[in-house]
Amino acid sequence: MRDALHRAVWRWHFYAGLLCLPFLILLSVTGSVYLFKDEINRTLFSYRTVVAVRATPPLSPERLVFIAAEAVPDAAPKTYASPDAPDRAAVVTMAGPQGRTLVYLDPYDGAVLDRVGRDAEAMMVVRRLHSLAYFGPVANALIEVVAGFTVILVLSGVYLWWPRGQGGGVVSVRGTPRRRLWWRDLHAVTGFVAGAGLLFLAATGLPWSILWGDQVRAISNRAGLGQPDALWAGVPVSAVPMGEVLDTTGWALEDAPLPRSPAQDGVPIGIDRAIEIVTGLGMPAGYELALPEGPTGVYAAAAYPRDVTRQRMITLDQYSGKPLVDVRFRDIGLVGRGIQYGIGLHKGEFAGRVNQLLMLAFCLATLLLAVSAAVMWWKRRPAGRLGVPPWPGDRRVVAGVTGFVVALGIVFPLTGLAILAMIVLDAAIAGLRRTLRHPAAA
Repeated sequence: MRDALHRAVWRWHFYAGLLCLPFLILLSVTGSVYLFKDEINRTLFSYRTVVAVRATPPLSPERLVFIAAEAVPDAAPKTYASPDAPDRAAVVTMAGPQGRTLVYLDPYDGAVLDRVGRDAEAMMVVRRLHSLAYFGPVANALIEVVAGFTVILVLSGVYLWWPRGQGGGVVSVRGTPRRRLWWRDLHAVTGFVAGAGLLFLAATGLPWSILWGDQVRAISNRAGLGQPDALWAGVPVSAVPMGEVLDTTGWALEDAPLPRSPAQDGVPIGIDRAIEIVTGLGMPAGYELALPEGPTGVYAAAAYPRDVTRQRMITLDQYSGKPLVDVRFRDIGLVGRGIQYGIGLHKGEFAGRVNQLLMLAFCLATLLLAVSAAVMWWKRRPAGRLGVPPWPGDRRVVAGVTGFVVALGIVFPLTGLAILAMIVLDAAIAGLRRTLRHPAAA
């Protein structure tokens, strides 16, 4: 029975790895880079992100936006990102026929440091590769599939690792790299050390998934555990979600409705006055300000500092400057705050360098797991075949282990569909093999 159970778990572990590992390699590489996005921007791209601090006061935001508009004359300004330190550049996002362009400006003299397409900016490329957004919504759904299979991979891996009287492969590695046993032990020990981290990264990546994440957001909002709906009470809102106008709203407020200014013939307060108001309300430095669009548009500001508890979002009536909605981190519901904490840890933003290095270690361990798995497979593969571990003869064990895997698929619906597809494909291949071996009986 134990041998049959081991074989059934091993087969599902193989299937989960076959599907997951190519994506986990991509996620680990891009995640490792994105963990240090600020450091990379301050070094490799210092020519556009770092400026010399001067005694003269910086130019007004309105003046900087005007300069950006002159630099990209066929586009309109959409957002202004204030410098988060005296030696940082200001960034204006312009929207035109060719898409969005980021204009980096020296806040002291207005010099245009660089212009780059928003989707071509280095860290945006890494971010979109990490989320698979480059490949469309269907590919983005694979994030949920991979996260679900990662859970199966880790749980089945723990069972296969579990000590059963062996002297090695638990916390030590036997043999030499020439032997498959060495790679098997390296894979097992690495998985034991990094398994909890893999589960954490999978769980905290799920809020961005196209189905599971959206459902969790919707359910938590209905239960009053996500968006603070009470703060929107009595405020006219548009059909535009906050996430469409701001990049820094945070997960909990991405689909919150953007408020509207009451339409009137008054004169808008202007960018400088809007900046003065949100700064006076205590908005952390480095926030992003979306400019009003149309007569009912609003000024919308969002801050996403490394300290998750300082996240904030404020919208202002463009005519009176009156705050329409002001959301602090403490106003978000319990589920929303918990997910924001998890996302902060996932991105290495919550506990300084220790957090970054710990997440980097998990990413590197994942790469090591992928390499050791590939070498193990290569050393044991039959010639000309994939080398899938065989099912045990005990069908009760097969049904029990498969039933457990299917149950996990219920928790992650897209993973569940992939599991059912794999079961059908596996059964079809097995039937085809029987037919080829015994054509007369078929």
